[in-house]
Amino acid sequence: MAIPVGSKAPDFTLKSKTASGLADVKLSSNFGKKNTVLLFFPLAYTSVCTAEICDVSNGLSSFVDAEVVAVSVDSPFTQEAWAKANNIKVTLASDLNKTVTKAYDVVFPMLAGVGDTSARAAFVIDKNGVVQYSEQTPTPKDLPNFEAVKAVLAKLK
Repeated sequence: MAIPVGSKAPDFTLKSKTASGLADVKLSSNFGKKNTVLLFFPLAYTSVCTAEICDVSNGLSSFVDAEVVAVSVDSPFTQEAWAKANNIKVTLASDLNKTVTKAYDVVFPMLAGVGDTSARAAFVIDKNGVVQYSEQTPTPKDLPNFEAVKAVLAKLK
């Protein structure tokens, strides 16, 4: 079960591959500045994950005053190739060791028999680092309720 609304969001530092090399993505760097939409997805290059992250990337302007960070257990190099192949503009963060996935309690065990991944989940974390929205979808094929995510963000302005 994903961590609940009202919880202090577990801070993390994950790696992201950028044009200039590996970069740190640190949740608390947004504290005091902007809200964060934290998305967990199972695996790059899968159909539902590609559709979800491409849709979010194409609609980034609708996530006003928030940084969107998408986390998967893929390596940052896999994420970079996937982003280039699909014109993804969302910040992708690698949780290869599954530490953040476990901290947010969104582990999906043995996806398709290949191993543990992140479940599909969405969190809105306010500028103070408090979870204001928490959702883990019933199955990896289900998408988060992005209208609810946007409604929470609208109240946090």
